[in-house]
Amino acid sequence: MRSSIVGIRSYSGSHSRSRAARAAAVLVTGAMALTLTACGGDDDKGDEGGGGGESKAAPSVQLPKLDGQKLEVAAVWTGPEQENFTKVLDEFEKRTGAEVSYVPTGNNTSTFLGTKIQGGKPPSVAFLPQVGVLHQFAQKGWVKPLGTEAQAQLDKNFSTGWKDLGAYEGKQYGVYAKAANKSLVWYNTAAFEAAGITAEPKTWDEFVQTAQTLSDAGTPAVSIGGQDGWTLTDWFENIYLSQAGPEKYDQLAKHEIKWTDPSVKEALTTLAQLWGKDDLIAGGKAGALRTEFPKSVTNTFSGDTPAAMVFEGDFVAANINADTKAKIGTDAKVFPFPAVGDESPVVSGGDVAVALKDDKGSQALLTFLASTDAAEIWAEQGGFISPNKEMDQKKYRDDVTRDIAKALLAAGDDFRFDMSDQSPAAFGGTQGTGEWKALQDFLKTPSDVEGTQQQLETSAAKAYKG
Repeated sequence: MRSSIVGIRSYSGSHSRSRAARAAAVLVTGAMALTLTACGGDDDKGDEGGGGGESKAAPSVQLPKLDGQKLEVAAVWTGPEQENFTKVLDEFEKRTGAEVSYVPTGNNTSTFLGTKIQGGKPPSVAFLPQVGVLHQFAQKGWVKPLGTEAQAQLDKNFSTGWKDLGAYEGKQYGVYAKAANKSLVWYNTAAFEAAGITAEPKTWDEFVQTAQTLSDAGTPAVSIGGQDGWTLTDWFENIYLSQAGPEKYDQLAKHEIKWTDPSVKEALTTLAQLWGKDDLIAGGKAGALRTEFPKSVTNTFSGDTPAAMVFEGDFVAANINADTKAKIGTDAKVFPFPAVGDESPVVSGGDVAVALKDDKGSQALLTFLASTDAAEIWAEQGGFISPNKEMDQKKYRDDVTRDIAKALLAAGDDFRFDMSDQSPAAFGGTQGTGEWKALQDFLKTPSDVEGTQQQLETSAAKAYKG
């Protein structure tokens, strides 16, 4: 869920600022077109979308018979995201005869899985929301390399950049079956209209002014899911990438520069322009810290006094579709994260499927997840985009999601990946510690920029050393 300048760093090598800028331009252009092409709503069942129905095309991949075999799959998703993914597992069961159960990991994925593995009861397949966790598990020998069939599907359907993200030291371990564009702001069109706002903000200054206008009109401006620390890292990363640029972003992601660097101070100071104003945040800072991500979405598109905006990735659509009556493209629209520097940022994330058991069933499921069949079934449910370049784009449930996915693919291998997901889990992927905790503390006290920098650096130095 934290699982797209897409903020992605390609592991196949570094990219120049100009190439990253071109990729950003492609993605931002695609994102800016979203509200122009989204008039079809969220239930587009005609020629342009699957509308949630089952795929009737001939299978693109052959799977073995696994009658009597039981598999367990672990991932972070709950609620609508879990329900949508279950449709993929249902199809796998139908084709193979295997029995597949699902277990949610909670936000501390690496801790949950590490305990299971060390206890001798790992799930068959797990989705890891952090590249750093994949590397740590590979170092420990906890993940199994892809088999021949899964590798063939991966080579056929994915670009080099996405394959490299699922590899470690020359071996392919994972399939990035689910991607995310994490540089989107979703808004309640009725709230904008009531406040007399006719233009979507394109810069950070315009964004803050728009929030003030909404607040002055009596509407809670921005809903923030601060109880989940990962959402706060996404706020920081988008501002930092746009303001400091891709080279600095890469350096900070690898801890080649410290969190006490002036560029971090500048980004936190910018973030405090919003977080420091209680009247611009739904429920104020205290309320935001009690709000989980799903609630931040429903707070924006339901209730008696909905908020006007919520920042997060394309997966917000899943919660809008499942938990509100809002229609994407009419009641709910989206614009790119505003430019803080010269360009709007695009930060990408994703969830990589890996085998924790070396058996036929686990490899068969990875093969299926790397296929266009699985991607298209998942896409039909909504709230999902895939880096699978060969899948039928018409399977996406609505025009908004389809345009987000096309923009992701148009970037090719020029992308920046979520910074916290690249770091060791102890710093960037664990509830109550590291970056998640430091940014929650900063949301509580946005005036303490230098204290937050020192807290971040202390945690990062320890985690990267370990």
